[in-house]
Amino acid sequence: MPTGAAPVRQLDSHAVEKLTETAHKILADFGSSAARPELLRRVATSATPLGATIRHACRPVDTDDGLYVLRGLSVDDDGIGPTPGSWATAGDSAAAWDVILLLLATAMGHPIAWEGQQEGRFVHNIVPAPGHEEEQTGASSTVLLSPHTEDAFHPGRAHLLLLACMRNHDAVATTAASIRKVHLSADDTDLLSRPVLPILPDDAYAEAQSFTGEKPPKVPALWQTEAGPTLRYDPAYTPLDEAPADYRAAYDRLTAELERVSVAVALEPGDVLVVDNDMVVHGRVPFKPRYDGTDRWLKRASVRVPGRRSRPLAEADEHGYGQAALVALI
Repeated sequence: MPTGAAPVRQLDSHAVEKLTETAHKILADFGSSAARPELLRRVATSATPLGATIRHACRPVDTDDGLYVLRGLSVDDDGIGPTPGSWATAGDSAAAWDVILLLLATAMGHPIAWEGQQEGRFVHNIVPAPGHEEEQTGASSTVLLSPHTEDAFHPGRAHLLLLACMRNHDAVATTAASIRKVHLSADDTDLLSRPVLPILPDDAYAEAQSFTGEKPPKVPALWQTEAGPTLRYDPAYTPLDEAPADYRAAYDRLTAELERVSVAVALEPGDVLVVDNDMVVHGRVPFKPRYDGTDRWLKRASVRVPGRRSRPLAEADEHGYGQAALVALI
């Protein structure tokens, strides 16, 4: 698997200074990074005048890689404190970075949060947590986090995913694979474009997993847009044993192709990886956590891009397993 093969967009020192000063001013005024409506309004009004350099850096993904690394920001390893033991205990750890991510997310679209995940926070702390080592969630560590579309079970999932590196002493790699780089036969593409199987909620959504409403909707894994193919993919939560043999075989070939084109990106502190969630599946290589305050620590923000038409119209009829997204519209 190639390492570090990701386009880089470099922020100059003036843009970095402007962005960090704005974030620290907002944090000082509100005393917390908790995304209350008034803080989100301030972020929205502050994002617009950040300058042409940042707006250009936050432009849509424009290569078949489906991602880029925004570089130039820095992290004070001592200043951010120890890596939290779990998202639930993170509180305002590295709070200025919560605001920085919200500013960047707002420059790209509308930040979103989920009522059923991390208490509705707009910025998530992704850290290894004791007892969750082998789950297929961001709290895992010792297993491969399988490549997946973020929140694939939900029709309101993010268009863009932002992963900001706070700490990564062990160079633990995020994996990424773009559907625009795979090679599939016309028959496989046709099969995978049919709504054959549902995608079920992952372990980060306990309430959604206990949803008792309508039965899970069947969804296509692939579809075509004017810009090229896109995908909705999460094999760890897709009941593949319920599909016909020809569909399973096509899905296996898609999985093999995604593995073939996958790259490993070892983020450095201050890097912000921006992933197009319709083009790219992402995951993480296994690592051994120490739980001593020095483990890998990322912050994650999710973005919807208004007016974007990259998904089947039938998604509008899905129930989303009762999960509601909170959207920062202002």
